Amino acid sequence: MRNSGRMQLPLQTLSLVAGFMSWVILSSLLPYIKEDISLTQQQSTWVTAVPVILGSILRIPLGFWTNRFGARWNFAVSFLALLAPVSFISIADSFADLILGGFLLGLSGATFSIGVTSLPKYYPKQKHGVINGIYGMGNVGTAITAFAAPVVADRIGWQSTVQLYLVLLVAVAAANLLLGDKKENRAKVSFKTQIGAVYRNDKLWLLSLFYFITFGSFVAFTVYLPNFLVSNFDLTKADAGLRTAGFIALATLARPIGGWLSDRWNAFIVLMFVFGGLTLSGVFLSFSLSFGQFTVGVLLVALCAGLGNGAVFKMVPLYFSKQGGIVNGIVSAMGGLGGFFPPLVLTALMQMTGHYAIGFMALSEFALVSFVLVIWTFYQEKLRLSSTIIESTIEAILITDANSVIRSVNPAFTAVTGYSPEEVVGKKPSVLKSGRQGKDFYAEMWQSIREKGYWQGEIWNRRKNGEVYLEWLNITAIRNDAGEVKYYAGMFSDISKASHAAMKSG
Repeated sequence: MRNSGRMQLPLQTLSLVAGFMSWVILSSLLPYIKEDISLTQQQSTWVTAVPVILGSILRIPLGFWTNRFGARWNFAVSFLALLAPVSFISIADSFADLILGGFLLGLSGATFSIGVTSLPKYYPKQKHGVINGIYGMGNVGTAITAFAAPVVADRIGWQSTVQLYLVLLVAVAAANLLLGDKKENRAKVSFKTQIGAVYRNDKLWLLSLFYFITFGSFVAFTVYLPNFLVSNFDLTKADAGLRTAGFIALATLARPIGGWLSDRWNAFIVLMFVFGGLTLSGVFLSFSLSFGQFTVGVLLVALCAGLGNGAVFKMVPLYFSKQGGIVNGIVSAMGGLGGFFPPLVLTALMQMTGHYAIGFMALSEFALVSFVLVIWTFYQEKLRLSSTIIESTIEAILITDANSVIRSVNPAFTAVTGYSPEEVVGKKPSVLKSGRQGKDFYAEMWQSIREKGYWQGEIWNRRKNGEVYLEWLNITAIRNDAGEVKYYAGMFSDISKASHAAMKSG
């Protein structure tokens, strides 16, 4: 880790705590706000959901600007700009005021993309998962507000509670100006260039979908639970806030664990567990449940969402080391939007059907699709790795089917023999025959392959230009689970120069 960045992890994590504390002011205080401002159920849902819009959209430019100007200025300017909407919300007296103030309040949620872009610059790749996971623990800011804001509002009123956040915003802005890294590495690549380099990459949209589900679930439950628990289980406002804080705390603690597990093993395996768990929890929550059963389902969502959030942001710098800012912005924006739609859908379904079952089933269906995509991508990665190894090895390799018809060769094959893939694929290896080995030689070779599954030894072959050369050849039979030979893999290298040198020295 760079010495100049030693303070940045705690500073930026605390900054995210402050940002997320501010982001959920409206959802946490909504039961109190409704006592002064008359809101329908649909209007209440819009008030809690609207901060997510700007909080999602602005993550893209903030990720880019962090690469351009550094985290110090981005955090400081963002928190100073938030003074206006927070002040406005504290004097709001209508649904329109809450919508306008809430929309601008979304900037606080957008600050997430600042740290996930900045912090990986200070640490080696093998630590990116856990570092982004620790930073992501700033999500606990939502738990602090969900728990503390109702308690404070009981004593001083919701308007004064909102105004207390002005002090927090000024303090965090000042801390970033004083302690932020003035020498952070910066990239001066244009926005258009970075977008052009990534928008066709399927990994970008897969990661966006995964984060849409994992972080979207976290945000949706965070903003919807307080009002949901009061309306459906007759909890007190303070009790609903406390239980929402428990959901947030579990998801927040699970996030660095998801990053650590991804660093230690494989992020795709972690995501298999995540989406499998979300699929089951969505199905479970769709039934009419007691409060205890509902709690179990919601806590499973919290655990899976937290692990998934940590796993996804392990993968971003892994695949997009040069475009981290813009990709972090796009992926995190999709996660934010994932939290915007579910509360609106759940409320609409409740009004149309009288229950939430279809909405929770939709969560399970999206999670199931993601589960399938994770498995597919995991095995595609394995195939891509195998292909890369074959393409990169200095040994010449050819693959034939069970009928000894060439199906694939690597670049080293072309370098040794002179034949391009187009010239040999579909033909038999006899195209390389030199004529120096008789039938008995080949009969013994194939007998060894049939009995042992492999053969190795010296053999004379002929290049495209007619030159005869000596090679060391290994042939292996590749069988399926039933024991049937499906392919033969031949690996060889030109040893004619080495053989000639040995003869001269002898």
